[in-house]
Amino acid sequence: MTAIQSVLISGYQERLEPKAHTVYQIEIRGHVRSWSIWRRYSEFDDLHTELVKGTGSPPPASLPPKHKYSILRSHSDPVLLEERKTGLETYLRAIISAKEDKWREAFPFKEFLGIPIGRQAGVAGGPPTQFTLTSWLDEHQELQNRLRDVRADINKREALSDQGDVSASHKSNVSAKQKLAGVLSRIGTLGKGLTELAMNGMSEGELQRRTDMVARLQDDCEKLGKMVIVARQFNRSGTDPSAPYSSASTNPASASDREALLGTTNTFTRVTRVFGQPSKPQETEATRPLDDVGVFGLQQTQMQQQDGQLAQLTTILGRQKQLGQAINSEINEQIVVLDGLANDVDRVGDKLSKASRQMHRLG
Repeated sequence: MTAIQSVLISGYQERLEPKAHTVYQIEIRGHVRSWSIWRRYSEFDDLHTELVKGTGSPPPASLPPKHKYSILRSHSDPVLLEERKTGLETYLRAIISAKEDKWREAFPFKEFLGIPIGRQAGVAGGPPTQFTLTSWLDEHQELQNRLRDVRADINKREALSDQGDVSASHKSNVSAKQKLAGVLSRIGTLGKGLTELAMNGMSEGELQRRTDMVARLQDDCEKLGKMVIVARQFNRSGTDPSAPYSSASTNPASASDREALLGTTNTFTRVTRVFGQPSKPQETEATRPLDDVGVFGLQQTQMQQQDGQLAQLTTILGRQKQLGQAINSEINEQIVVLDGLANDVDRVGDKLSKASRQMHRLG
């Protein structure tokens, strides 16, 4: 759907240049702003032809027909002009309210009503830079598919690295980097497109939902970017200890090596103030295969995830605050209305009492 809420043909006037003709004033009201534009009947006829040609089917309502001898009558016959004005308004409203959006999303219709239209793509055949509500979702789905391709390249890189094919593993990593860079640039365009849709009247709830969708895409890109940068550099025949997440750093030393290095007993006495019996740190499935560097990296990742969750929680609380303020304002307005109603009831009660006393006197 477009950002148009309603259209109304408010009047018409006769113009003498370049030759005598009648133009109709179209009042367009959108979610953000309203404007008016003047169009003559021949322009409606051209629009109808373009819509039929572009969509393959006529709009839901037909144009008012051209009357016989209209050239002689249309400039002076108010009955004909009113009939035509009503028919043209019905034609536009039918397009606006139709279930299918192919007519109202068509370029000729937007141009006819003076709706601002940006470029459809940055280059010929490139990704879109200007969106409708439907095309925005299509672009979001396309970016999700591309992120799946990046994950597939990363998994392929890991498998090739395990097999010892260093060259093919490097190619897969380069391919993942290139795809990820393309996705990042298109996510920025997607965010700008969402801003334009919001200015054209998208509902607040839908805007927040799509904002969260863009944020999730950005989070996925950040995680995949770290996975691409921290590439495993080991294979079956050897290891690279300099890599922070290589097999030398992620595989723990054997129990005998640790015992030889640290001894069988730990003479370090823990000096700290605790409540109750102190407990030893517990290994988990996530930390067991990691050394100090690996645990530190895991901790950083979890902290970043917690920061992201905290940001989402902050956004949710902000929305709840706005809802609470709106509810409070509505309640205050209702209290004022109810107070006025109570006063009216009291006044009516007083009048009824007076009328009852007068009736008793007359009786």
